[in-house]
Amino acid sequence: MSAGRSSDGDRASHRSLRRDFDDLVAEGAAVPTEGWDFSWFEGRATEARPSWGYARSMGERLAGATAVLDVQTGGGEVLDFALEAAGTRRAPLVVATEGWEPNVAEATRLLRPRGVPVVASADDAPLPFADGAFDLVVSRHPVQPHWDELARVLAPGGTYFAQHVGPASVFELIEYFLGPLPQENHRHRDPGRERADAEAAGLEVVGLRAERLRMEFFDVGAVVHFLRKVVWMVPGFTVEAYRDRLRDLHERIEAGGPFVAHSSRHLFDARKPDATRRPHARP
Repeated sequence: MSAGRSSDGDRASHRSLRRDFDDLVAEGAAVPTEGWDFSWFEGRATEARPSWGYARSMGERLAGATAVLDVQTGGGEVLDFALEAAGTRRAPLVVATEGWEPNVAEATRLLRPRGVPVVASADDAPLPFADGAFDLVVSRHPVQPHWDELARVLAPGGTYFAQHVGPASVFELIEYFLGPLPQENHRHRDPGRERADAEAAGLEVVGLRAERLRMEFFDVGAVVHFLRKVVWMVPGFTVEAYRDRLRDLHERIEAGGPFVAHSSRHLFDARKPDATRRPHARP
């Protein structure tokens, strides 16, 4: 989705179009969902970006590593951006995994010219790599971080640097369609819990930041495409199953402006201790 907030002029132009509900829904339902490119949303939805600039920061990390694994790369877009930012300073070995078949093909198309192999690996499967194979593991929005596996493939002294989806992310939109969710659902992906899980796997969390960010959907077509693309938001979502709610949402947006939700993100910087390094002796 496009970054930042909309201007008042953007909002006014969207309200003035008064586009037909059926046309908008059909458009949102027809757009391909492969990859992790959100450029289609330009002018139709916005999402503020975390202040830490993950893709740019990933590029800086790639420049200082020797062997890198990108877990659940999606369509490879974030890794591609980071590799471009790293330039000739990039790590000599970079590998990516992806579990969704359409994204495997998309990521391979994008990353092969950069010399990055994409390995098809289910999100819940053990990582198909040797112990201690990488000094840097990165991931943007993993479905579920498997801390034991992440710790296993990291070399001693290696780093896990990732942006995770946080608790209750976009729940305003999810609960619009599903109704109120149990409080336990609101606590899922809590960064404090994830810190504890990372430490239980033997990692040292050296940095953890969290932000909650404003999102705006300007038309119901953008909502349809978003829910088709991010399939775990409303499981089993189809236009036919939720047509009445979509029509109500369309009328709400037309009458009152964009639908507002909030995404939740946190940045993990974790290190695998190096048992071979001894602390400096005290004077």
